[in-house]
Amino acid sequence: MKKLWKFKGGIKLPGFKKISNPSSINSIPIPNKIILPLRQHIGEPAEPIVDVGDHVYKGQPVATSKSLMSASVHASTSGVVTDIGKYTIPHQSGMSEICIVIKTDKKDQWHPNIESNLDPENLGTEELCTRIREAGIVGLGGAVFPSAVKLKATRQIDTLIINGAECEPYITCDDALMQNRADDVVQGVLLLRRLLNPAECIIAIEDNKPQAIDAMQASIKKFKEKGIGSVAAIDVIPIPTIFPTGGEKQLIKVLTGKDVPRNGLPYEVGVICLNVGTTVAIRNAIYEGIPLLSRYVTVTGMMVRQPANFEVLIGTPVQDVIKAAGGEKSDKFEIIMGGPMMGQLLPHQQTPVIKATNCILLQDIESEKEANVMPCIRCGSCASACPMNLLPQQLYWHAKEKSFQKLQHYKLSDCIECGCCSVVCPSRIPLVQYFRFAKSEQKDREFKTKLSEQSRIRAQMRDFRLERIKREQEERKARRKAERLKKNAASKKSKPLADKEISAG
Repeated sequence: MKKLWKFKGGIKLPGFKKISNPSSINSIPIPNKIILPLRQHIGEPAEPIVDVGDHVYKGQPVATSKSLMSASVHASTSGVVTDIGKYTIPHQSGMSEICIVIKTDKKDQWHPNIESNLDPENLGTEELCTRIREAGIVGLGGAVFPSAVKLKATRQIDTLIINGAECEPYITCDDALMQNRADDVVQGVLLLRRLLNPAECIIAIEDNKPQAIDAMQASIKKFKEKGIGSVAAIDVIPIPTIFPTGGEKQLIKVLTGKDVPRNGLPYEVGVICLNVGTTVAIRNAIYEGIPLLSRYVTVTGMMVRQPANFEVLIGTPVQDVIKAAGGEKSDKFEIIMGGPMMGQLLPHQQTPVIKATNCILLQDIESEKEANVMPCIRCGSCASACPMNLLPQQLYWHAKEKSFQKLQHYKLSDCIECGCCSVVCPSRIPLVQYFRFAKSEQKDREFKTKLSEQSRIRAQMRDFRLERIKREQEERKARRKAERLKKNAASKKSKPLADKEISAG
């Protein structure tokens, strides 16, 4: 049995996973419109390559980017582009970004260039990476990091980790994926092994998902019986159910004992970690030529009539997904994209499902009202629970005082906003809300400082330019004056000579 390590902090959370029944996957009707934000990933937004009025097909690229740190966007169904403009994206700030809106024709017609039944054995590693990039695949576990960038590791990878932990208490979409598409997960892992050639490959699943563990082990056994030798190097490892084990750095610590350096990336310690959904998306892109068009989404919460897991087209408005789950039980609810610990409150139901949407959680506003906050008693429970080894108590004080230099000293940027500190706080202080606010304020201050510095440089350059123009004007005046003086002197010199010639005549 593989040795497991412990990461600092973490908490045990009550489970509500049975509500959404991960053993089955439901489908929903094609919506009337699809809203596709151009930035559904970390990095630069994609740029539209279609115009309003264009007819597009399912799987057709509608936005691409030349930037390495970016990802293409594809039409998730067929229809007509009706607008390219700013729409509200899934973010609690209610901010808007450029989106492509498609009025669907309900025909779901595939683009003719989609190639299926590709033989990956005939594709080199560069071609595999190119196809993954062109398919617009990003991390589907929350970080939405462009997968093609992650797979271009600059050093030898010792361990490939497939993350099936899914530690949030309500979310079951990855559990459902492993139970229903275990073979696809294994095929994706085999492709990743070809790309990275790691010494070991681990599929990590929390021990509260016995059906998923059994399904993955049964699939590996089936591949072994078919004589596919490389599958023998894949291990399914049950791990303790402790939040946030699903976090990349925490999972790497549990499975390898290695600590990813601060501000560092996993490949620096010889590890690459990918979500199970990302792994299946890679398999779909290589075997079937299908870009990332849909994903599994858990629709759950006490305010949903029929909680379930759905396969949802990217760009589907949230209201269509809630309707497919039977609708809401009352009008007093709030919508969270993600889990209750790290999710974001959505501004309204018109926001679209994006590549990062793993869960739509409906909570009762009345029952979720914030309890009375009491003063901090300096008990230290928050520090004991913090998986990033921070001091939330100190961060809290400095966030209240807006002491940004001290927040930087106490490494606010390292906070992953997991919410462990808020859960264990006996004074019911919403610590994560303070940290999110402080990060936002700090980012805003840095942005304003950058703008101020740019304005200062522009003003300085303007002064230099005006000074140069003035100097050049003065130099031109001086040259013209010197030329006039020289001309006058030459004229005076020649005049006496002319007078002598006249008198001599």
